[in-house]
Amino acid sequence: MSYSPDGQQYQPYRPEGQQPQQPYGDQYGRPSYGQQQPPYESQGGHQPPYGRPQPPYGQQQPYEQQAPYGQEASYGHEPEFEPEPRRKSRVKRWVIAGVSVLALGGIAAGVLAYYEIPPFTDKGSAVSFGKPPAGDGKKGDTAQQPASSKMLMPTGPAADFKNSMTLPDGTHVAVTTLDGKKSGFKGKVWVWAPKEYNDPKFAKSGFPVMIALPGGAGYPSNYWMGTDLGLQSSIAKWYGEGKSKPFILAMPVLNPGPDDKGIYWDGSDIPDQPKMGTWLTEDVPDLMKANFRTVKSRDGWAFMGSSTGGFAGLKAVLKHPDKFKAVIASGPDIVPDSSLWKGHDKEKAENNPEILAKQLIDRKGPDVYLAFQVGDSENNKKTLPDVQKFIATFGNKGPVHTDLRIIKGGQHNAKTYVPNMGEGPIQYISKVMEGPVE
Repeated sequence: MSYSPDGQQYQPYRPEGQQPQQPYGDQYGRPSYGQQQPPYESQGGHQPPYGRPQPPYGQQQPYEQQAPYGQEASYGHEPEFEPEPRRKSRVKRWVIAGVSVLALGGIAAGVLAYYEIPPFTDKGSAVSFGKPPAGDGKKGDTAQQPASSKMLMPTGPAADFKNSMTLPDGTHVAVTTLDGKKSGFKGKVWVWAPKEYNDPKFAKSGFPVMIALPGGAGYPSNYWMGTDLGLQSSIAKWYGEGKSKPFILAMPVLNPGPDDKGIYWDGSDIPDQPKMGTWLTEDVPDLMKANFRTVKSRDGWAFMGSSTGGFAGLKAVLKHPDKFKAVIASGPDIVPDSSLWKGHDKEKAENNPEILAKQLIDRKGPDVYLAFQVGDSENNKKTLPDVQKFIATFGNKGPVHTDLRIIKGGQHNAKTYVPNMGEGPIQYISKVMEGPVE
């Protein structure tokens, strides 16, 4: 709607704030107030424009006197005021008003969605990750699975997953609170499955699982669950390009509390502390097996992590090679360094990747695949040399297979690591893993 600066409605063809100079009606060929209105016939029998007398009720204006469609009728004189601009102005006002209402409605909906106010968001709604390929989900359905199958049917019980966010392809990042039966720790786990998981083509297939661990405290959330870093969309893209397996992601909290005054837990079972190592390697995998079609063997299980999460994933694979086959460790620590290890040297050694790698080589297997990536501009200048030393000492010796990608200009952050995973590390581990399998 058009308005003058002071908020008053703008009047066309008239200086703002002024009245007409001639008496009312003179401009339009009408008598001034108090003068006798001429009879209709004096107007020539034509339909007048705005403000002119109408034909007597019941009489119809002769057809031949009507102006062609889209043209003004002739009244024997040049009209000083054209009605069309007024009609256009009114239409314009309605259009602007309608657009304004729609715009305000869109803004309001966006605000409500941002603040997660139903029904403008599906956050918090229940999420289901598909049905068993056979049967109705009742007890005994899993017994129908052939013993020769490489796929493990969901074992149950089903977790209560709530939607955390929805990706453009319609897949969901969902969250549940897991009460770890083996670790005794209770915390959140976010999960995501690629769209192929619900594709009828893969209805009887088990999918590989990647446990993604964050850096830092990794509490109270796991930053991989956010879509801003693009981990989920990248995996979907890489699978489409033939670079990656269609991994299901498990994204648990890494520590039992915030990193306060330098206290953290290394993703390990430190004496007298919550058993975070058991949480990551036992409870979280059990959750995934209970709710998803997975791969029976270790060939379908891997870790991925950055910084502290890279250390925890590296250590988990070397400590439990019977359960996990590969890891992508980005900018990882190589040895445990939590102050909580003080006084527990034996347990600390049992969680040291250097010692674990040597023991695995001495045992001659099973084979593990360790994909490292490190930026050459990391803030900790020891990170790259420490990784290079580890690879030189243990890499590609016996069952310990290693690969290193040095990221030119790369820094110590997830935004550096995710895109570079697609340039080597994800292919490296995908070549040796299985899934989808039947």
